[in-house]
Amino acid sequence: MSHRYTLFFRTLLIALALAVAPLVAANYVLNSYAVTQAQAEMTAIAERYVLRAEKAIGDAVSTLQTLHQDGLVTCAPADRAAFHAGVISAPFVQMIGVVNASGVLMCNVPELPATGDAVLPVLKSDAPLVGIGMRDRAFEGTRVALVSWRIGNGNRLLAEISPVAISIDPGPDYLRAHRLVELQLGDGVVWLRSGETAQRSGNGDSEELVAEVQSTKYPMIAVVTAPTSAADNLVRDLKVVAAIACVGFAVLFVAVGVWFSWRPESEAEDEFVQAIRKGEFVPYYQPVMDIETGRLRGCEVLMRWARPDGSVISPGAFMTFAETSGHIFEMTRQIMRKTREEVGELYYQNPEFKLSINLFAGHFEDRQVIEDIQQIYGGSQIAFQQIVMEVTERQPLSDMETARKIIAEMQAIGVRVALDDVGTGHGGFAYLQKLGIDIIKIDKMFIDSLGTDDNSTTIVDTMVELADNLGMGIIAEGVETMEQIERLRELGVSAAQGYIFAPPLPAKLFIDLAQALSGGRGEGEGESDVIADDARVA
Repeated sequence: MSHRYTLFFRTLLIALALAVAPLVAANYVLNSYAVTQAQAEMTAIAERYVLRAEKAIGDAVSTLQTLHQDGLVTCAPADRAAFHAGVISAPFVQMIGVVNASGVLMCNVPELPATGDAVLPVLKSDAPLVGIGMRDRAFEGTRVALVSWRIGNGNRLLAEISPVAISIDPGPDYLRAHRLVELQLGDGVVWLRSGETAQRSGNGDSEELVAEVQSTKYPMIAVVTAPTSAADNLVRDLKVVAAIACVGFAVLFVAVGVWFSWRPESEAEDEFVQAIRKGEFVPYYQPVMDIETGRLRGCEVLMRWARPDGSVISPGAFMTFAETSGHIFEMTRQIMRKTREEVGELYYQNPEFKLSINLFAGHFEDRQVIEDIQQIYGGSQIAFQQIVMEVTERQPLSDMETARKIIAEMQAIGVRVALDDVGTGHGGFAYLQKLGIDIIKIDKMFIDSLGTDDNSTTIVDTMVELADNLGMGIIAEGVETMEQIERLRELGVSAAQGYIFAPPLPAKLFIDLAQALSGGRGEGEGESDVIADDARVA
């Protein structure tokens, strides 16, 4: 029996079952599903708030600890300059200052008019090393958080966390308009309250769904509440249809089954769709090398179409169609699953390796890509901290704010984000400022003329300096000559990829290369030997 007949009869059987099922049973199942799904979504919302808050507090504590260890704890000009550098390096910290024992600001960066009012309580002799508190100022329900660090002379270092750090709005639409989120410190102080209680108090709903997530790092808890009627929104349309007539379900499913089963042959047998179904799009791995040590840092995953006749098609021949048609989303998921299966063991044995996967602008329009990453790599041999997601600058991002939130969620679970093709596309350096990028990749266009064109050398030098100032990693792409390697070293670039090391390789060859580079070579062997070995593998 053909696939279309199978699909048709399967749909017909489902429709008949729905037609004879009691409405009470249908409502019970739908209600149970809606409550379970809403509870899971609410727990996920609370977890995302806690992760974001932990990240913000952790950045502030780390910055203050570093200043203390370096002895930069006064209002001297040099110390204030260090405070300024700390504000720049910590994305969620908007102010650093020194507070006296009475809790009054002695100085702060950026400098604000002194009011003489206490911003912290009076320092007690038994006060902890680290303190967390709140200011009265708020932004869209989120208060300004304060993190203090006792420095031993009666004074304290103070970091002010921007409300934007946790001002996110996660969750599906059916919950977003009804749920109330509170993020509280251990002593009951509210850091964030998101949602309108007035929207929920007048609907007569006495039952509420509650999800609580406790931070494992700090005395902090996120509580998400929503009326059960909000969960009902998820299945309301299905209940209405069921109440009108069970037979309507049968008719609807039969019609859908007929359409899917008997749609035009050209669509059902489309070569590209069939290639996706058969898993013909496979990952190739291009090594990323440390040009200072000759060691392998990881790889960039590139997509190839492996045809049944043995030919391999490069992405230039199909990527534009894949992106415009929307097939790229499923193709990317397949590539991620195959990397998990093919190089999972290698990455488990080498936790310092990074796995870079290319995304396109459409991936940053909603958070489905976050769920894909968590579902595919969660609990696998490849840790989130080993994953780098690359967003290209060649295509404009349609919604910078949504993209920023998605990138922040990636970073909250440990995934790093790289900006590919820097300097060649739409975003320019504005992407670096607005998106919170971790790594920048120098496009091959600048590498090709490195050493022969002063403009390219100046641009690369500027990128390196910018990456250093912003605390970003930097990787050179398209390296093909030893002269380019030497020039990159002089400019301060330590990571590179290109055909001088190896072209994109299928999984087996990449694993063989990785094992050859990690063993069987003494410490005294030079980089030229490594490059020669790479070329033979290629």
